[in-house]
Amino acid sequence: MTLLLNRFRITRAFVFMCAVVLAAGLGASDASAQNTAFRQAVAEAASGNEALAEFYRTRNYEAVWTGRAGRDRSRRRAFLSALAKAGDHGLPVARYNPEEIRSMLRAARSPRERGLAEVKLSEMYITWATDLRSGVIRNPRRIDDGIVREIARPAPASLMNALVESSPNALFRSFAPRTPEYTRLMEEKTRFERLLARGGWGATVPGSKYEPGASGAGVVALRDRLIAMGYIRRSNTQTYDGTIQAAVQQFQIDHGLNPDGVAGEGTLREINTPAANRLASIVVAMERERWVNQERGSRHVLVNIPDFQAQIIDNGQVTFQTRSVVGANDSDRRTPEFSDTMEHMVINPTWNVPRSIAVKEYLPMMQRNPGAAGHLRLVNASGQTVDRAGIDFSQYNERTFPFNLKQPPSRRNALGLVKFMFPNRYNIYLHDTPAKNLFSRETRAFSHGCIRLNDPFDFAYALLAPQVSNPESYFQERLASGNERVVPLATPVPVHLIYRTAVTQPRGKINFRRDIYGRDAKIWDHLKNAGVELRARRG
Repeated sequence: MTLLLNRFRITRAFVFMCAVVLAAGLGASDASAQNTAFRQAVAEAASGNEALAEFYRTRNYEAVWTGRAGRDRSRRRAFLSALAKAGDHGLPVARYNPEEIRSMLRAARSPRERGLAEVKLSEMYITWATDLRSGVIRNPRRIDDGIVREIARPAPASLMNALVESSPNALFRSFAPRTPEYTRLMEEKTRFERLLARGGWGATVPGSKYEPGASGAGVVALRDRLIAMGYIRRSNTQTYDGTIQAAVQQFQIDHGLNPDGVAGEGTLREINTPAANRLASIVVAMERERWVNQERGSRHVLVNIPDFQAQIIDNGQVTFQTRSVVGANDSDRRTPEFSDTMEHMVINPTWNVPRSIAVKEYLPMMQRNPGAAGHLRLVNASGQTVDRAGIDFSQYNERTFPFNLKQPPSRRNALGLVKFMFPNRYNIYLHDTPAKNLFSRETRAFSHGCIRLNDPFDFAYALLAPQVSNPESYFQERLASGNERVVPLATPVPVHLIYRTAVTQPRGKINFRRDIYGRDAKIWDHLKNAGVELRARRG
C-alpha cells in the first residue's frame, strides 16, 4: 500500500512537472511569436528611413521606447516631457503631435501596434531634436538668397545612437543652444507672452511728432505707452517734460534710432509697433540662434547687419565695437549672412573692382565719357595698364568687356587704408572707407555688400594686440610706407555675419532693430506656415 502511494505521488509530481514544462514551452513560443511580430512591424515601419532601418537592424529590431524595461519607460517619460515644452522654444508643436503619440502608446495592444508606435516615436524624436538643435527651417536660402549660412544638421544615426548611450534628460537638454543669448531670448519670449495676455502696451500714440514742451492728449498717450513699456514710472504729467524726453531717448537707443529725444515719425512708428510683432522678432531670433548652434571661438568678430555695428568678442565679452555700413537694400548689394575665418589684413590695399561693379556701373560711364572714373586703372589680362585713350568702350558689353579695373593705394581708395580678409566665395570683407559722413546716418545701408568700419585703425590695433607688443606703432609703420602690405593674423579669428532684429542685453531691456532687408518677415511667415504660434501666457 505504501509502495503504491509513493508511486502515485511520484507519478502526480511527474505529470505536474511535465505540465509546467509544457506550459513554459508554450509561453516561450508565444513570446517568440510576439517578438517576431514586433520586429517585423519595426522593420516594416522603418524601411522608408535608411538611418532608422540601419539603427534597428544593428539592434536586432529591439525596442528603445516601447519596451517594459525601466530605461525604455524613462526615455518615453523624458521625451514626452520635452515635447510638452516645445512651444517654449518657439517650435511648431503640431509638427510633433505629442497627443497623437500618447494616444498611439495607450492604444498599442498588439506587438504590431507597439512596433509601429516604436518607429513613430523615433521619427518624432529625430524631427524634434533636429529642429531644436539646428532650426525648424531646413534650407533658409530658399527663403532668401542672402542667407547663405551653412547649417550643421545632426545625423539621424548619431541622434539614435546618443539616445541609447546617454541619459535621456541630459541628452534632450543638450540640443537647444546653450548660449546666454538663447537663454535670455527664451526669458524675453515668456515675458512678452505674459504681456500679450495682459493686452500688450495699450493704445497707440496718435499724431506724427512730439517734442519737449508739447502737451495734450497725444503727449498723454505717449506717456502711457512709455509707462506700459517700462521706460518711466507711473505719472500724471500731461507735458512733454524732461522725464518723457529722457525716456524717449532711451527708447531710441534701445531701437537703434538717433537719440535726439524727439518723438518723430520714425520713433513713433517703433513705439506703436505691437507687442505681438516684437514677440515674433524674438521667436525668429531664437530660430536664427539655432542656425549658429556651434562653437563661435573664444575670440571672434560679430557683425549684426541690421544693427550697423561690428564687434570683437573675447570670452563672451564685447572688447571692441564700432559703427558699420552694410550693403544697400538692392537685390545685388545686400550683405549676405555667413561665417568664415579672418586670416589677414591688408594695409594700403589696392581695390580690384569686382566684375559686376566694373561692367554695370563703370563701363556705361566710360562709354559716355572715356575719361570717366579716371582714378581707376584699366588693366588687361596680362596685368598691364592700358591707356584708355585708345579704347572704344562702345564696342563692349557686360559680357565682352576684356579689362579689369584697379584703384591704387591712397586715402581716396574705395577701401580706405586697410581691409580685413576672410576669403570667401561672396567676395565680402571688412574695410576702411573715405566716405566717413555715412557713419552719422541712422540707417547705414549704402555699400555694395562689404562692411565698412568707422574706426578701422582701432579695429586693426585690437586684432594685432595678441601678436605684437605695440600694435599701433606696428600698424602705423606699415601704413606710412604707402605700399600694400599683407599682415597675417597669428591666430585666425572667426567672423560671423548675422542678422538679428531682436538682441538681448545682459543687463537692461531687449533691443530691437528694423528689418532692413525684410528677411525676418519672410522667416516668420515660414515659421507660421510650419505651425509656430504666438502664445499669450498667463501667470
